Amino acid sequence: MQLSIEKLVYGGDGLARLTGDECGPGKTVFVPFAIDGEQVEAEIVEQKPGFSRARLDRVLKASPDRVDPSCPYFSKCGGCQYQHATYAHQLRAKSAILLETLKRTAKIELPCELKIHSSPEWNYRNRTRLKVRAAPEFALGYYKFRSHELLPVEECPISSPLINQAIGEIWRAGRDGNMPPEVREIELFADHSDERLLVEAYCQTTKTGADKAAETLGRILSNAAGVTVFESSSLNQIVEPKRLASFGESALVYETKLARYRVSAGAFFQVNRFLIDELVGTVTNGPSGKLALDLYAGVGLFSTVLARSFAQVIAVEASQTSHADLRENAPPEVKAVLATTEQYLNQANVHPDLVVADPPRGGLGEGVIHRLAGMNAPRLTYVSCDPSTLARDLRQLAGLGYQIAEAHLVDLFPQTYHIESVFHLARQTAA
Repeated sequence: MQLSIEKLVYGGDGLARLTGDECGPGKTVFVPFAIDGEQVEAEIVEQKPGFSRARLDRVLKASPDRVDPSCPYFSKCGGCQYQHATYAHQLRAKSAILLETLKRTAKIELPCELKIHSSPEWNYRNRTRLKVRAAPEFALGYYKFRSHELLPVEECPISSPLINQAIGEIWRAGRDGNMPPEVREIELFADHSDERLLVEAYCQTTKTGADKAAETLGRILSNAAGVTVFESSSLNQIVEPKRLASFGESALVYETKLARYRVSAGAFFQVNRFLIDELVGTVTNGPSGKLALDLYAGVGLFSTVLARSFAQVIAVEASQTSHADLRENAPPEVKAVLATTEQYLNQANVHPDLVVADPPRGGLGEGVIHRLAGMNAPRLTYVSCDPSTLARDLRQLAGLGYQIAEAHLVDLFPQTYHIESVFHLARQTAA
């Protein structure tokens, strides 16, 4: 069937509609790898009560923003969704999706300009996680598009040059029969100079097998500063994975223009090696005072810089691994608290001048928002990686007296649908 693509939606698909009738508009159809304004030929592959999914068969009328993808695996691999569009169009699409989500979910029209922070389009990732298959023949790669079937890949253009070098070394070892068969996943984290790697391997094995796997990987990867082996589990556990073995160093030092961070195996750190300072500056520039509260603090990405403008920073982090790095990275002005945000806010009796919150995809949630509102902080900076939960939370915060003062889209993930944003909120004062 022929379809007209109206717009791109969060998740990367193009939205089209089947022909309507006297009862109303036609059913929504989601078409991957299409661009708004295009005429396409597609086939329905999945029917749901409220929508359908289609497979793109042919582009009949291409958008002027359509380009040839740079990756040979694009459309087969589930990692990227936008390589067929110019980078300028990707930014326009992400801006439109963010603004529409705020309007639809939160009934919010931005009172200010949405400021766009662009990124180099390729080789930006400093961290990449790949699946490993030992038999019937070795393979390294990602899951196929909308599948849990492995797609072997021998390069990843959005990953750093050092990570791509390591991918080649792993392939050579696998083809030669030298890759540890226990390894199910491998994560490669490159330092700021893209010269040293911290490697995480996820295995189902004994302590002896883990020791051997760590040492073998350390030899295979020429730029590995160290290898840490974790227990692999099919369960989506909240608890941190169990460490089984290590070889060499268990942490890297990551230096930026603004700060220097220790990042251990298993700790979270932002993945766009070109925009870390841009993100930190967007979050921390301007405010100062007696007390700042940094929630979901990680290894101290924001806390370390906030300490230059505040007499004290309280940084709250639930991961023991990230908290240990936070304590190492934090200057004396930062108090590192090992707790979930909910646990801390339930017992805290503080009145911060600024709250910075960088929650996971699930957002803040009603309980955290009401506790934050009770602190009456005059400023709140929300760092979001999901427009839907951001819009939900902003709607609640608006009802509790917070207004948007600044809005930023920081494009940490070119070629993908992911949207990172920073919103600076100010508490309304009574007239």
